[in-house]
Amino acid sequence: MAKFLHTSDWHIGRLFQNVSLLEDQLHVLRQIKHYALEHKVDALVIAGDIFDRAVPPAEAVDALNAFLADFMAELCIPVIMISGNHDSAKRLRFGAPFMSGSGLYILGDIRNVSTPIEVQSQTGPVHFFGIPYHDPVEVREAFDVDTRTYDEAHTHLVQLAEQARVAGVPSVLISHCFIDGAEESDSERRLSIGGADRVSYQPLVCFDYVALGHLHAPQYKGAEHIRYSGSLLKYSFSEYRQRKGVTLVEISAEKTSWQHLPLIPKRDMRVIEGSLDELIEQGQQDPRADDYILARLTDKQDLLEPMAQLRQVYANTLELERTRFSVSQGSQLVADVSNKRSEDQVFKDFFGQVMGDDLTDAQNELLLEIIDEARSTMEGEA
Repeated sequence: MAKFLHTSDWHIGRLFQNVSLLEDQLHVLRQIKHYALEHKVDALVIAGDIFDRAVPPAEAVDALNAFLADFMAELCIPVIMISGNHDSAKRLRFGAPFMSGSGLYILGDIRNVSTPIEVQSQTGPVHFFGIPYHDPVEVREAFDVDTRTYDEAHTHLVQLAEQARVAGVPSVLISHCFIDGAEESDSERRLSIGGADRVSYQPLVCFDYVALGHLHAPQYKGAEHIRYSGSLLKYSFSEYRQRKGVTLVEISAEKTSWQHLPLIPKRDMRVIEGSLDELIEQGQQDPRADDYILARLTDKQDLLEPMAQLRQVYANTLELERTRFSVSQGSQLVADVSNKRSEDQVFKDFFGQVMGDDLTDAQNELLLEIIDEARSTMEGEA
């Protein structure tokens, strides 16, 4: 059977909370190369969102160029990629006709959807059809058809590819789209407002395998062979439970099978929860203290620079959430001014954080006198 790796949503050059993920991306790309060698695949398929933006930074372009040059020179395996909604199709496909001679196929023109890339394997050829990201206007102008929705536009392109299928030759469709009802993540850029970007899975069923991109969670929708491989890495804390990886596909004219191959990140993205003191103690013993962290703090009182304290043990703490901050002993910590916290309570919490102890009775009495004096002064000035 022919074999290929299905991956998508690399987002090379992505920043997360102003932290560059390029080193993390190169770390897992090396694992993809290892899988390709280990499983002796016949092709690598990338289903869009190669870069994170239409005009990627120079270091992102250099990184992708270096990876592809090394991958193809050492393994001599064809690479087939389509453009996604984060990519500029025209920029991505620059020089594509010349690169195809060396085995790099960049499919960024919807007018070529009915022209398959033929990949040879020990069991015969496999045809790969690519549908780059598009909107209804692009399809309407390219084919002079009345397509007004994303679903109509995508269905038209799928039908063009279906008509070009060859009997007895396994066919793979590559598309960057949002299948209606599939699971989305916070890190995905919306294609349109109000769900108009959703497309139907039914037109895709006739292909032997459908390699999808755009959604970051590994999943299938409609039929098991219509699959999202998921993104290269976790790109938001909403994805922290997802198992990132690539999909190894084995295909023949008779059947298709697949399996998930995990990608192990250099730094994982995790959510930890507890009091500030508990998390600091935990971080001192945590072998994965370099992970990207969202910390959910259960402390009820004010905290003095909790982010700075956490970063002493978890250097890559990127977000904080206060799960129980609405209530503090002796006062309500809510936006309602009728229940706002008193000045003395704010100072007491601050004092406790700095000194590690409560105010004495004498100190508390002095504090109240100072607050009363300050109030009187402000009222007199008013």
